Amino acid sequence: MTRNTPVVQNDGRVTPRLIAMALTAALGGFLFGYDSAIINGTVDAVREQFSLSSVMLGFTVSCALLGAALGAWFAGVCSQRFGRVRTMLVASVLLAASALGCGLAFGVWDLIWWRLIGGIGVGFASVIAPAYIAEIAPSKQRGRLATLQQLALVIGIFLAFLISAMIAWLAGGASQSAWLGLEAWRWMFLSGLVPAVVYGILASRLPESPRYLVEKNDDEGARQVLINMVGMTPGESTENKIAEIRATVNLERRQRFADLFGGKFGFKKLVWIGILLSIFQQLVGINVIFYYSTTMWKSVGFQESDSFMISVITSVTNIVATIVAISLVDVLGRKLLLLIGSGMMTLSLGTMAVAFAQSVTVNGEVSLPGSWGMIALIAANLFVIGFGASWGPVVWVLLGEMFPNNIRALALGIGAAAQWIANFVVSTTFPTLADLGLQLAYGIYAGFALLSFLFVWRMVRETNGRQLEDMTL
Repeated sequence: MTRNTPVVQNDGRVTPRLIAMALTAALGGFLFGYDSAIINGTVDAVREQFSLSSVMLGFTVSCALLGAALGAWFAGVCSQRFGRVRTMLVASVLLAASALGCGLAFGVWDLIWWRLIGGIGVGFASVIAPAYIAEIAPSKQRGRLATLQQLALVIGIFLAFLISAMIAWLAGGASQSAWLGLEAWRWMFLSGLVPAVVYGILASRLPESPRYLVEKNDDEGARQVLINMVGMTPGESTENKIAEIRATVNLERRQRFADLFGGKFGFKKLVWIGILLSIFQQLVGINVIFYYSTTMWKSVGFQESDSFMISVITSVTNIVATIVAISLVDVLGRKLLLLIGSGMMTLSLGTMAVAFAQSVTVNGEVSLPGSWGMIALIAANLFVIGFGASWGPVVWVLLGEMFPNNIRALALGIGAAAQWIANFVVSTTFPTLADLGLQLAYGIYAGFALLSFLFVWRMVRETNGRQLEDMTL
């Protein structure tokens, strides 16, 4: 059998069990989105509760991203040593503990600690979900199945915004006392307990990845998963698949961190491409929308209730855009979607920068005059559409499939860690940039969106339809 011989005779067949497995793994994305976005509704109340400066507020919001970078770094090692499913269970426990700790925090450093713990869980979930899905999915359908994680993520963001808005509405404000004498913002954090527990229960019922079972010399277990869960036909194709996995696993067992080096600038070129994809995904400022949108819209004249509603509408827009991505990722391919998304983001972010530059102060209150408020809102949602239909899901698809098997685990961990560090930088600096002017912040993000277009055009190659075992440096 040559390396390029197709070995999956039913490649393209998606069984109900396979979909259920992918959906359960994708719940890690839901928790990723929920935990990331729930902070949005608490920002002003937390600032008031603990008398935080802009710098300290930025760190409190974004400190979870440092934990996420740490979790992403070690997720690959944990999944190889203990298994993909056990890694999901660890993520579930960490996120549940974080939800409880943040909701009952008695000081800002206590809150920061529990945000870090939750961030580690998010980092685990963000890496293991695309890796698990990529390992069980037929190559022809891998893009669509992998984007389920992003769909779950944006649904998590939507529900976080919706639940935050409902809790704030019922309590009369995020800083007002609600049930059991706890402020509404605390209940926003505590609401994360429910999805964390559900994720843990469902993940415990998943079969292990065939690749992990082969790594542990359990060929029979891998055979049963491939036939009964993934839907492969018993016989030669299944045996060929196991043999192919075995060949790449033997390479993976020999991989070292040093294997990532050897390029002109330290890391090999493909590793740098993965790192830069992750960094550009964050430098366009998408998570500013999800972490600070309620505060941002209030800062230019919208009422708190209106700001919450705008955040909910934006999250719905994100869901629709992600559904579009799912339908197109295996049709148009990864690279074209990224180019289209970069173009849309450049134009919409530039428009937002121009709109915010028109802000005026009347009687001590900042507002956007005339139609500029509506223009800013439309541009913000076009930005979310451009990101959600391209860079949001496609970068994770690429990170899960673009690297050769002999470096995939390490390279994916580094790419994900780079993404979280970039997210931390953007989220930490936004309050300070906002103090200087929203037009400056969004002008910077527009510049990075333009650079992302040039980067994809020159450096990214298409992976659509290729077997994981056929990826090369």
